[in-house]
Amino acid sequence: MSGTTITPTQTGLSPRVIACLAATWLVWGSTYLAIKYALLSFPPFFQMGTRFLAAGLLLAAWMRWVKGTPWPAARQWVNALVVGALMLGGGMGGTATAEQTVGSGLVVAFIAVMPLMIAALNLIWKVIPSRLELLGIALGLAGVLMLTQGQGFGASPTGLVAITTACACWALGSVLSQRYFQLAPGPMGFASEMLAGGVVLMGLSLMSGESVQTPLRSEAVLAWVYLVVFGSLIAFNAYMVLLAEASAGLASSYSFVNPVIAMLLGVVIAGEHISGYEWLAALVVLGGVVLLLLGRSKT
Repeated sequence: MSGTTITPTQTGLSPRVIACLAATWLVWGSTYLAIKYALLSFPPFFQMGTRFLAAGLLLAAWMRWVKGTPWPAARQWVNALVVGALMLGGGMGGTATAEQTVGSGLVVAFIAVMPLMIAALNLIWKVIPSRLELLGIALGLAGVLMLTQGQGFGASPTGLVAITTACACWALGSVLSQRYFQLAPGPMGFASEMLAGGVVLMGLSLMSGESVQTPLRSEAVLAWVYLVVFGSLIAFNAYMVLLAEASAGLASSYSFVNPVIAMLLGVVIAGEHISGYEWLAALVVLGGVVLLLLGRSKT
């Protein structure tokens, strides 16, 4: 996905940026429901492991033999293993595990706190948030506490532990990848992360004794393909374009749009039940994320 970058003199949003926004909002917002359907045949670690191995192989092959990008160096592969183990092994593996017992809409509402957790972790390196960012962090965490008291997570302590672990692993992996464990430049770096993370997930699948439910259900297979093509390849590349051609705030807008889309899809398509209290809790979380992004833009 190449093209000219947007200059400051241009007004409005280009069709390219709008299309990329739609991809990160709608596709990423729908992937959590796709995970739910893929679980009908594919257990969590196996589902995520095969998904990221397939996407990583496709992306790496494209970059190496079509674009001529060199393979990552040995140190970069080690970094990919660390980041992939945290973000994909713990993060996405934990997310799929949580969705076994908790609705997809509530899971992604919980995940919306991720930018707040990353901001909190950066305090270790003395990256002090502004007052508005601190207010956003406090509000978002209050919303998460409200979510944990709702009927969805209240009825599934295992799901609550899984999604909390997933968020912590993803946030830690995100921060460490920026500071210590840098990947190879560009898409090849992310391909190496998906490959390394996929190997870790398959190892977790073997250790936990997972087995595929046969005969395979057609909706599970279609959901898995959707996750590989749209969730891991198309939407991810759209996000990279946004980072290059739009403001950081606009690129990060998926973090408060995805939960709304995921919750609506869960109710309308999957028949998930979300109480009024849980909707309110989700709105509190999203309010915190909006304040955090506003604080960052002003800073």
